[in-house]
Amino acid sequence: MCGWLKDKFGMSWQIVPQKLMILTGQEDKEKAKKVTDALMQMQKIDIDKLSAISAA
Repeated sequence: MCGWLKDKFGMSWQIVPQKLMILTGQEDKEKAKKVTDALMQMQKIDIDKLSAISAA
């Protein structure tokens, strides 16, 4: 759903920001789950919102 784009040749690519990997892979599993749950509801990745969830 989010993070996908299609190039001029019709190939689909998934873009995953490095910050997203950090937020979902953090040691605090409760925060990582909150970030992942919020991500799954997004149509477009909002790193600022996910960072705020992780910081709370």
